[in-house]
Amino acid sequence: MKNSIFADYKVFAGNSNRALAEEIASIMGKPLGKATVATFSDGEISVNLAETVRGVDCYIIQSTCNSVNNNLMELLIMIDAMKRASAGRINAVIPYYGYARQDRKAKARDPITSKLVADLIVAAGADRVVTMDLHAAQIQGYFDIPVDHLLGMPVIVKHFLEKKLDDIVVVSPDHGSVTRARNVAQYLNCPIAIVDKRRPEPNKSEIMNIIGNIEGKNCILVDDMIDTAGTITNAANALKNLGAKDVFAAATHAVLSGPAIERIENSAISELILLNTIPVPEEKKIAKMTMLSVAPLFAEAMTRIHSNESVSKLFD
Repeated sequence: MKNSIFADYKVFAGNSNRALAEEIASIMGKPLGKATVATFSDGEISVNLAETVRGVDCYIIQSTCNSVNNNLMELLIMIDAMKRASAGRINAVIPYYGYARQDRKAKARDPITSKLVADLIVAAGADRVVTMDLHAAQIQGYFDIPVDHLLGMPVIVKHFLEKKLDDIVVVSPDHGSVTRARNVAQYLNCPIAIVDKRRPEPNKSEIMNIIGNIEGKNCILVDDMIDTAGTITNAANALKNLGAKDVFAAATHAVLSGPAIERIENSAISELILLNTIPVPEEKKIAKMTMLSVAPLFAEAMTRIHSNESVSKLFD
């Protein structure tokens, strides 16, 4: 490719999200690189690269989702294997970056695990990270290597533009998602509202108030991830109880742990839009869930990185 210092590139994948990796590779016109990622009987991870990567621009697609620790170790060991095989450049493509929620010391003696994981990835030998919708934007600064931070927002916005809803209000489920809600509202040309909540303990939230006019409106709740779904379903139910016409919800990362599916099923959410940065098992897919693919976005970003073209133009 033009302007590239590497003659070729190869795309590899761990076991966390093979379907997404295969879709990305297919769009890029490449087969997935030959690599065996398995485990010994005691649980240790074994990686074997079955083709040369010497001098090659390598991309490893691996979300650090459930099982988070196994998938993280797979990524680190694959990076190490490529470094020792003299890869030209090692790009860690992490659609979902785990451990991102512990991004600061919220109270005394807290760890900052998002920084720890960043250090591990750099120490393993990665030259670049490509990720999407980090829980906190400052995590980009935890890396001492370039980070391309992709946004799932354009994919979600396109979906809602095609629905042609009227009287829309984009709602932030908490104060931390206000910037994300404002960006979506800007593209949809509509106002925003904010759910004022407090979190008495991890994975639990309580609605205190709604800031903004939502009565008789089509409300779109936007967040970066849905884990146990307590925040998003409490917000949806509160909006409906306070007079919202219809409630939609959208998030990039479908963590969906614990009682998430039951809560979503029984909530006021009429449609839940999720991106496929994390694979959703068939048993967790429900009628009100719509899955959209980020493969074209990642494929375009990876192609631009290889040819030294601007990635930011994807968001113009």
